[in-house]
Amino acid sequence: MHAVVLVGGFGTRLRPLTNEVPKPMLPIGNVPMIVRLAERLGEGGVTDIVLALGFRPDAFREAFPGDRVGDVRMHYAVEPEPLDTAGAIAFAARASGIDSTFVVANGDIVTDLDIAGLVDAHHRLGVDATIHLTPVDDPSAYGVVETDAAGRVSRFIEKPSPGETDSDLINGGTYVLEPAVLDLIEPDRRVSVERETFPTLVADGRLAGHPTDDRWIDTGRPETYLEANLDLADRADAIHPEASIAATASIEHSIIGAGARIDGEVHRSVVLPGASIAAGATVRSSLVWGHVPADATLDSCVIGEGAEVPAGDHRGLRLPEPG
Repeated sequence: MHAVVLVGGFGTRLRPLTNEVPKPMLPIGNVPMIVRLAERLGEGGVTDIVLALGFRPDAFREAFPGDRVGDVRMHYAVEPEPLDTAGAIAFAARASGIDSTFVVANGDIVTDLDIAGLVDAHHRLGVDATIHLTPVDDPSAYGVVETDAAGRVSRFIEKPSPGETDSDLINGGTYVLEPAVLDLIEPDRRVSVERETFPTLVADGRLAGHPTDDRWIDTGRPETYLEANLDLADRADAIHPEASIAATASIEHSIIGAGARIDGEVHRSVVLPGASIAAGATVRSSLVWGHVPADATLDSCVIGEGAEVPAGDHRGLRLPEPG
């Protein structure tokens, strides 16, 4: 079974971490996000993954020199221009000759979803497309999905007002599609799967939803990327074996990457590969890929690759600053 993984975005909300690195290549618990996703898809029965690429396709090719993750084969489909979500799905599927049931996954979602269970539900529901649905505490911040008693999607409601719907389910970003869905997507044109393809399927009664209450995090914002990492901060491999940790350093519930040097204090933070925290420095609730000097304190900051943090107390600082 094939899967198309959408990894072509620019990751603008995570800048400066994504100035040069595609968001799915960022690590979660010291393993690239895309590798964790590929492993989960493989466990669910996927044998071939097609990466729908746009920004920095070379980074993905370099990450998989043997074009494999375990037993899963990796393929690459580079869009000639941005084609939006449905356009990217169709371009990748056609380029790879997909002609049977396939999975689609957003490359920046971290979830424990059972892929095989989603595929089984899709076949049981007998539709052309099935989307994973996940509950959220505040549906007003999302596009909510309503389903009927048979599990078919009845409507989408974008950022509903209080009382507008009883549903707390949103699109979880993982789908199972039949090749017939590709017929709805015009080649070489920007097409949104959420705004164009799915509503067409709903109107024809061909789209179903599969709700689960698995762990689910959209890592597109600094605070959620931090959350996804801190979920793994109590594991034995939270501190990479190639990190350098001083005897006087203090590390609490954090992820420390390969080649990082920690001499100061790190609390509930992610220190990315090659970053350094000097003795006397304190880092809290931050993402650091640069260098923090002895007389600096960070709280809720995002420091990009190689950036030098100035002295003083900083909250909400982003370096380098947007240009």
